[in-house]
Amino acid sequence: MASNAPVGKPTDMSSPRLPKVAGIDSTVPAPPHTVAPLPGVPSAAPPSDAALPPGVLIQDRLASWVSDLTTLHELTERLIKTDSLDGALREMLGAGAALVGARRGMAVLEPADGLGPTSTIGLGLAHADLGTIETVPRGSGSCGRLLDGLPETDLPGADPSRAGRPARVPDPIAIRDVRTEEGLDPRHREVAARLGYAASYALPLATEEAGRLGAAVWLYDEPAEPDERRRHLIGLYGRFATEHLARLLQVERAHVRVAAVAEELLPSRLPRVPGVRLAVRHLTGPQGGGDWYDALPLPEGALGLAVGSVSGTGPGALAAMGRLRASLRAYAVMEGEDPVAVLSDLELLLRLTEPARSATALFAYAEPAQRRIVLAGAGHAPPLVVGDRRTEFVETSLSAPLGMLTCWEAPSVELSPAPGETVLLYTDGLLRRTGDATDRAFARLHAAAASVPRADRPDPGAVADHVLRTLLPGGLDPAVEGEDVVLLAARFE
Repeated sequence: MASNAPVGKPTDMSSPRLPKVAGIDSTVPAPPHTVAPLPGVPSAAPPSDAALPPGVLIQDRLASWVSDLTTLHELTERLIKTDSLDGALREMLGAGAALVGARRGMAVLEPADGLGPTSTIGLGLAHADLGTIETVPRGSGSCGRLLDGLPETDLPGADPSRAGRPARVPDPIAIRDVRTEEGLDPRHREVAARLGYAASYALPLATEEAGRLGAAVWLYDEPAEPDERRRHLIGLYGRFATEHLARLLQVERAHVRVAAVAEELLPSRLPRVPGVRLAVRHLTGPQGGGDWYDALPLPEGALGLAVGSVSGTGPGALAAMGRLRASLRAYAVMEGEDPVAVLSDLELLLRLTEPARSATALFAYAEPAQRRIVLAGAGHAPPLVVGDRRTEFVETSLSAPLGMLTCWEAPSVELSPAPGETVLLYTDGLLRRTGDATDRAFARLHAAAASVPRADRPDPGAVADHVLRTLLPGGLDPAVEGEDVVLLAARFE
């Protein structure tokens, strides 16, 4: 739905607070921008230049250059602190609006290689306004023309000597007056009138090295365009912003690849074993940690349940996690009824093959028909039993993680879940995501499990979801965003 703001009078959303930086006032001066200097910055060429001594002119120009450099330094310092693509786009839009003297704007992330991610961010524009702008044919809108522009090497009649060389970066596009500009689609003029803007200045988010990542456009309330000095400043800032966006794009794509690999190393689906219902929730941190889980059908209707965490993050931790999980599955098939033996074998393997790495693990041998579980843990948090009559942690003996002792062994624990009770196995990441001290995190986990509504308790997935929502109401805590989380729920019939 289009905005109902009258022409030339933007709504409150169209009047954002622009950043305060040296040499730039946060309030946008009235057009014409072609003649007004940057607010608070001395003019590089005042009208009385001819009457001033040469020394004064040089001092004025030096002061102007210093002011410009200070401005760019402050803006780039703020930009470099952003660590997400959306955050960087928003910061760039606000800084660019101050540099070109506009109130509103829009940035589109659309990498030329087509691999994504893509997004559209607005400044002083409602979501409906962005949708309205996107109805302008791309060949008419300045932002769309930059996104659809072909590299010079692909244009008809291009210089063959440029083959294989980086494509030329498109020039910015200024539309001083949408009402009188030639070649614009009627829809472009209609949208401009509806949203109350009269001019625009579009900048390509592209460099020869990074290629085309997207484009940004700033909107003026009256016919205007930035003067040469503003164009120069936004051009310098735009090149820096594009390089920063390119780095963030690489990081974002790496996170996606790591998450995909992590999911491929874990079970594609949980097994169906009579007498028990399973559900799992797995959250992968941006760095790609080594938290894992497994549910393995065993002979005579038994079931092996495991959760664990490998030290470190990144591809190395993922590879170690895959090897550890595969080894545990083999040991579980051979001697799963003895969880201590399974973990002892895993300890020996880890110590011989990866002496510089440690891991925590918990393995449970379950016989659903008898509602009997035998489990052992190595440096791992105790399971939590949730039912109508009790919510309590399973008392397990303290034990060091795998890979930290010359010989690992700890006694196993046996428990008998009552009909309808759910056993929760989880990794330490669930506790650390809370940001609380360990004892406080355990208390919060217990309270979250105890508060599961009676109507949700027959469904292990609903139990897991309620615990996560209650324990982590704010989602992933940025302070501990590197932590993976695994929550495996087994409800016994």
